[in-house]
Amino acid sequence: DHVACRLRHRDGHEEQTDARFVVGCDGAHSTVRDLAGIPFAGATYPQTFVLADVEADGVAPGAAHVFVSAQGMLFLFPLVRPASWRLLAMRPRHDPSPAAAPTLAEVQALADGYTGSTVRLHDPVWMTNFRLHHRAATRYRTGRLFLAGNAAHIHSPAGAQGMNTGIQDATNLGWKLAHVLRGANPALLHTYEPERAPIGRMVLRMTDRAFTIATATNPVAAFARTRLAPALLPLAFKATKGRAYLFRTVAELNIRYRRSQLSVDVGQAPRRGLRAGDRLPDAPVVHNGAPTTLHAAVTRPGWHLLLCGPTRRWPAELEQVGRRHPGLLTVHHLTTDPGPDVLYDPTGTALARLGVPAARNAVLLVRPDGHLGYRAATAEMQSLVAYLERWLPRPENA
Repeated sequence: DHVACRLRHRDGHEEQTDARFVVGCDGAHSTVRDLAGIPFAGATYPQTFVLADVEADGVAPGAAHVFVSAQGMLFLFPLVRPASWRLLAMRPRHDPSPAAAPTLAEVQALADGYTGSTVRLHDPVWMTNFRLHHRAATRYRTGRLFLAGNAAHIHSPAGAQGMNTGIQDATNLGWKLAHVLRGANPALLHTYEPERAPIGRMVLRMTDRAFTIATATNPVAAFARTRLAPALLPLAFKATKGRAYLFRTVAELNIRYRRSQLSVDVGQAPRRGLRAGDRLPDAPVVHNGAPTTLHAAVTRPGWHLLLCGPTRRWPAELEQVGRRHPGLLTVHHLTTDPGPDVLYDPTGTALARLGVPAARNAVLLVRPDGHLGYRAATAEMQSLVAYLERWLPRPENA
């Protein structure tokens, strides 16, 4: 019924403590994962990279710069401190993997090969050689031990999803632990791995593909990297729809949990559009005469029940369902009918983004992490109450 822990502090002294649960957010070399006996399956990429915080002349400030060649890519990212630039570059394949940190002369020679000697590096703060890994924990939980972030999955930085994925893990697990500690059904914790492990595997596949394109030296990949990408990507980023598509599908920011136990669609689930398990989309609305957004309206901690449709008149028992879970459930009216204390949708844009047809009603229950847990096209109370009683803490513990 607990985990016995020995904590070693920075100054070396140790203390014993007992915890209900332990979450290993302790990185690629996770002690929690090792002690839990969870394998970390995967491999190391063959390439060696250089990372350096340096000053650089010859590049415009305030923007990231990418230099592409048949051998790979070099990135310069603008920083404020400890140096103006962070350099990331792939060493040529024929380069042996050095054990010692690179010298400024070595990094400058590498940069010359990528930039045509147009960038001069100086005043390095820190430089290192490193290898990249692609690995995933075979499970995210053993008993009362959980893994999140780099302890559960590591991959190449291609796609820039490492930090995002770890934060999503923590957000998904955090509210579930809080609920269970307040008396909710312990089965709630069984939904963490089924929801997050597929996302970790998906990000691993995505970054592997991107990394292969960025580092492969075969003629097709080199042509795509040096000719097609520089011509097409700027055009895509200039168009608003192009940017949205890249972030939504290439960067895989549209995370869904449609197959989760927590995702319940009452009635026939829509073939297209918003379903239980999807993240709540954002849209402009008006609250008490002031413009706001759906996301801003559901920032209060806990669950949010959206009564959506053209009217503010709902069954009294549905309006009062929030009283069953004080402090945990907030009820909102999202409607095209203006009035006090409603989320007024004058153009119907918000309802359309939620997939609520004109002149129809829908009940949407938003989880604490911003995803839909429950969706119904009717005001049917029994299934909603059963859902809330199954997954929310008991009112006396709330």
